[in-house]
Amino acid sequence: MKKRSRIRVPVTQGLKDIYAMDMHLPYQSACAGKFTVVAFARMAAAISVVRYALELGQTKTPEAIPILEAAIAVLQHVRQRGDETEVWEITESERPAVLDGIQVAEQCIGTLSVSMLEQAAALLLQQVNSETAA
Repeated sequence: MKKRSRIRVPVTQGLKDIYAMDMHLPYQSACAGKFTVVAFARMAAAISVVRYALELGQTKTPEAIPILEAAIAVLQHVRQRGDETEVWEITESERPAVLDGIQVAEQCIGTLSVSMLEQAAALLLQQVNSETAA
């Protein structure tokens, strides 16, 4: 029996654009003082999915992971602060790390496959759901 090879479906420009909008628009909202929890969630999810997909795919750009992790760490502080104060903002000092993460995620997304992004998103959602249930 012939072994079937997996088909790699590349990320299309349309999908890249969706991820870019999910990262850049919330960032711009945050800089304009109009950041919301929904915008925060979209940006954090997009960056996290790309980071996890890079890890799952054993990326050829390992230097990207620490930059994405730094952005995610800042976003975790933003979330804690937002949950406590109901003020959703990225401070001036936090913006460079988040913007670096957005730029790296955008650069790396084209190296991933659609299935890798989908798998990463599903695993992250499963992890969030199990933490919420606990």
